[in-house]
Parts: sequence; structure tokens; C-alpha cells
Amino acid sequence: MRMYDIIMKKRNGGELSKEEIRFFIEKYTAGEIPDYQVSALMMAIYFQKMTEAETFELTMAMAESGEMLDLSGIHGIKVDKHSTGGVGDKTSLALTPMVAACGLPVAKMSGRGLGHTGGTIDKLESFPGFSTALTTEQFMENVNRIGIAIMGQTADLAPADKKLYALRDVTATVDNLSLIASSIMSKKLASGADAIVLDVKTGSGAFMKKEEDAFALAEEMVKIGRSAGRTMSALVTDMDQPLGNAVGNSLEVVEAIHTLQGKGPVDFTELVYALGSEMLVAGKKANTLEEAKDMLIKVVREGKALDKLAEFVAAQGGDKRAVYDTSLLPEAKENMEILAPQEGYVSKIICDEIGSCCLMLGGGRETKESDIDLSVGFILHKKVCDYVHAGESLATMHYNDKAKADAAKERFLKAYTISTEKPQRQLFIKGKV
Repeated sequence: MRMYDIIMKKRNGGELSKEEIRFFIEKYTAGEIPDYQVSALMMAIYFQKMTEAETFELTMAMAESGEMLDLSGIHGIKVDKHSTGGVGDKTSLALTPMVAACGLPVAKMSGRGLGHTGGTIDKLESFPGFSTALTTEQFMENVNRIGIAIMGQTADLAPADKKLYALRDVTATVDNLSLIASSIMSKKLASGADAIVLDVKTGSGAFMKKEEDAFALAEEMVKIGRSAGRTMSALVTDMDQPLGNAVGNSLEVVEAIHTLQGKGPVDFTELVYALGSEMLVAGKKANTLEEAKDMLIKVVREGKALDKLAEFVAAQGGDKRAVYDTSLLPEAKENMEILAPQEGYVSKIICDEIGSCCLMLGGGRETKESDIDLSVGFILHKKVCDYVHAGESLATMHYNDKAKADAAKERFLKAYTISTEKPQRQLFIKGKV
């Protein structure tokens, strides 16, 4: 078998066989096929697309290119949740303790942030001493003992995806449905969960800007998961403005804690209950979504979800006192109100721009090596459809560097559009696949 023939076949619109896909993934991962040939194949796939069968075989080949985590040592049905990411997306911080408090084991692998989207691990590291550097044995032992553990993705998990993604990133071939779906699902399948609940974002702060593209991606991933024998569901949710009110690592942790106390923002609370209900039904802890939501509301009301977060933080070396006293989390030295330049309704927020403003303050990574300032970010006081008076605060900016803050403020104001007419309120949860 030759890579040249595989490139030619796909260039001409042919369907690659399982053997051809396995050949190129195995040889590329092993360093036996050069980048330039795989780049040519990615471009051919970009233009000629892949069939469902090809997409499934590509996903499985990437999942099996490294370690396939065996979670059979964990009691019960293992349910994983994955979000395609966005601005202010602190969902795992509130969702996982709620679900674990309902008796469903949560064994989750999470990543760090890059660019304008924040990473769950960075946010968790706001707890002094917290570590996600667990061995697989510690990971499983924690889940069996307290019902929850989150670890960083190991280098051995889907190594083919890491190599392919880095290549697609610099060859303008990221934006292809099959390649996106196989990238996400290869890591999820290698992570060993029995059931997977997906949160596919759509809007200006999401990877999928158009709603129809988000639904197409959700459907593709659900099909792949089901073909691999997993229980699957996906919600398509709004990311046309930041999720909740907090943007920035420790500020988002505080908002997640407020949500576990029953005092979270309406949109964020709705999302956490919706995803948590899907997880409890998939894990057979509830028969219906209504019953599942009642269970989640109960563990929040009784304080069990908050206590579960504290237990989880302590089990991974963090200071659990910060769960009950958020002043122990990183706090910026300065804050500044960003005032509305005019009166009217907030009609639009360019969501990814708000993420970029947080990045400018030092709250994210420009490169993989960047250090993050966990304390900086924004608390939004006005969101889409809200009325604002001239001189009223749109947001409070938390910062440590005045020059960075001045530049971020200027950019932040450009991300907001204020109009005389009230915009139509959009559905937050767009639908389910």
C-alpha cells in the first residue's frame, strides 16, 4: 500500500477503505509518512468530504492509535460530558459535583485552554494546591471512593489526533465536519466512558458559527458514538454571548460555586440542569429527564452538590476551604467599571471578542507555553436584551496591569452593540440530537 495512491484516490472522490485509513494513521503516528503527504490528503478530504463509514473508521483508527482507557474497574455506568467550548463555559465545575452527588460516577478527562476558550483544568487550578496530574490508578480509586475525578489528558491518548490537529491547524483544513467530529470523538472513545453527552455550541463565540452546522456536527458525533456502541445524546446550545456572567478563571469558579448554592445565572443554571439530566438518564439513575432534574435540584437545595465539590477538590490536593470561602481564590488587585457610551438595548455581543479581551488581560494562553493570570477577567452586568442607561456599568473588569486593562476596555466596548429597539430573545437550548 502506498500513501501516494491513497491521496490520489481521495483527490478523485473515491471512498477510502478501512485498511487504507488504518495504514495512513498508523504509519503517520509512527513517523513513517511525512507531513507533506498527510497535508495533501487532508486537503483532498477537505474538498471531497468523507462518507459516514470513512468518518467512523478514521475516528476508531485515531482512538486506537494510543492507550484505550479501561474504566471497567469503576463501579456503575461511566458517563462523560464534552463541550465544544466557548467563552465563560465553566459547565464542568458545577455539573460534575451535582451529578456525582446524585450517585452517578464521573470519570472525566479535561483539557487546558488555548486562545479565547478557557480550559477546565486551568479553572480548577484556581483552588490552591489542586492537581489533575493523577495516575490512572489514582483516577479510578478517587471515582470509586468519592464518585468524581478529573484528570488531564495523557500523552498516550489518541496521539494520532494530536499530530493531525497540529497539521490541520497550519494547513487551513480544520474546518471540515468529518475531521472535527473524528478529532473530538476519538478522544472521547479512548477515554473509556459508556455514555457520552455532548454540548455543541453555536454562535459568535463557538467553533460552529451557524446553527445548521452545529446540528450537523452533533448528528455526526452521535452517529459515530452509537456505531462504537456508546449511549449518546447531544444538545445544541447558544454561544452568541458569554455563558453566565463571569469570564476568567477564578471568577468562573466563583460563579460555578454560586450555581451549586442555587444562586447561579439563569442561562448557566438552565444548561447545567439540562446536561445533568441527560447524564443521569444515560447512567440509568433516572427514568425521565423530569425525574433527573428534580434529583439535581434536590442535591443543590440540600447542599450535597457543594459538599461534593469540596470533597473532590480536597481529594486532588486542593484547599477545600475555598469552596466555602471564595476570598481564598486568586483575586485581581484592581477592578474597573466599563460604562455604556449610550442608552438603549444590548442587541449584540461579539462573544469571541470578550474572550479575546480576557486573553489580553493575561487570563488565557496565546501559546501552549504561556502562563495564565487566574485572577483576571470580567463580570458582565448587561447581556443581550438588557436595557442600559448611558454611563451605567456594562461589566466590571478585574485586572493587574493598567496598560493591558486600558487596551482590553477599548476592545470590550467595540464588542457591544447598543440599539434603540429591543432584539428578539433567542432560545438558549436550540435542540437535541
